[in-house]
Amino acid sequence: GSGTRRWPAATCVVTGASRGFGRSLARLLAPRLGQGSLLLLLARSETALEELAAELRGTGTDTGIGTGLRVECVAADLGCQQGLRRASAALRELLPAGPPGCLLLVNNAGSLGDISKSFLDLTDPDEINSYFAFNITSALCLTSTALQAFGKQPGSCRTVVNISSLCALKPFKNWTLYCSGKASRDMMFRVLALEEPDVRVLNYAPGPLDTDMQLLARTKTGDPEMCQFFQSLKESGQLIDCIVSAQKLVKLLEEDTFCSGAHVDFYDI
Repeated sequence: GSGTRRWPAATCVVTGASRGFGRSLARLLAPRLGQGSLLLLLARSETALEELAAELRGTGTDTGIGTGLRVECVAADLGCQQGLRRASAALRELLPAGPPGCLLLVNNAGSLGDISKSFLDLTDPDEINSYFAFNITSALCLTSTALQAFGKQPGSCRTVVNISSLCALKPFKNWTLYCSGKASRDMMFRVLALEEPDVRVLNYAPGPLDTDMQLLARTKTGDPEMCQFFQSLKESGQLIDCIVSAQKLVKLLEEDTFCSGAHVDFYDI
């Protein structure tokens, strides 16, 4: 095709946007968004979000300097009810005010959980419930709220991306919470794809990214073999730069040929 598909007038929502993969993705999306587009960034850290928003304002296409792209930030901890309510209220307020052409929602926010613990160490329901509240409940609530707020408009396109993982398909020692959370999210979004055939749904596994999360993986995983595995990925240069993986996701979205609900891995592309 023409190389870069521009989203002429789009509403984009990225969760976990302040660092790592989410930040890289927001940086790639912003210049592709046409005039009047809305980019909504969600994360816990207000400072990091505001810095990113300031950088991205005025990077939309079809624009002179400094106009064209509206960037809004919502600082909220999606793991607690108050934060999730604030984020949902922001979606309900901002999405109807954005352009009606396209909606792109990227569910990127997520956490590893306490990977020093084995299955048998996970006995505290509060710890487990708070993990799933952040990693599953918030993704479901934000997605349903966003789709409702954006509405079903003739000729509009709606795409929902779940940032998935190989862990959605394959078990890893000490990663009970992470693996079950990722598997649950994949299935949740497959149900969405089935129920809403006019919503494009993608489960994208970005590969082993060079992020703070990977640092945790290779220093905090309780299982020594797993720890060694992650250390060797780092040492042999096999970790993927966030920008490189985010570019693959953008390409997938631009080509728009994926089967709705599919699990697509960085290495498949």
